[in-house]
Amino acid sequence: MLALQGRNGSGKTSLLRMLCGLTPPASGEIRWCGRPIAQIGEEFRSELCFLGHQNAIKEELTPLENLLSTARLAQEPLDEDAALAALELVGLLGREDLACRYLSQGQKRRAALARLVHEKRALWVLDEPYVALDKAATELVAGLVGAHLQRGGLAVLTTHQAVAVPAGSVRELTLGDDVAAQQRL
Repeated sequence: MLALQGRNGSGKTSLLRMLCGLTPPASGEIRWCGRPIAQIGEEFRSELCFLGHQNAIKEELTPLENLLSTARLAQEPLDEDAALAALELVGLLGREDLACRYLSQGQKRRAALARLVHEKRALWVLDEPYVALDKAATELVAGLVGAHLQRGGLAVLTTHQAVAVPAGSVRELTLGDDVAAQQRL
């Protein structure tokens, strides 16, 4: 896991967007398995789960509808029972049929993060996954990331919070405009 840190405006989200192929790097190239992502396109995207700072949920849909439609768009199998189990795990059981526009910010974030419960893609790129979450939900997400790492997955995330992830090797990269990027183990 790589945890990107730095003050607001230091380039964390920009770097994530480059890693996902959404923004071209100013120089150099991003590689996946030794090959430039610009050349392998869909092959790379099929291994990528990107969850941005925005929740990427449709406000008029329910958490259940959002989760099922996201899985369909990603061409990932997810039945209603598995989706309901994911929503229960993230604390939204009882609100699965309520339009997301009526949920709190933390509940909307939980609805977005429910994707991670059944996510099997190798690379998770998460922009501020702990934003708007209470302590229990933060620990849950850290546990999901830890389980992903234990299965051999990779994760790159940005955070302003010190959150212990219960597995794998964690590297931190601090971005800033007054000091060159510093890498710590």
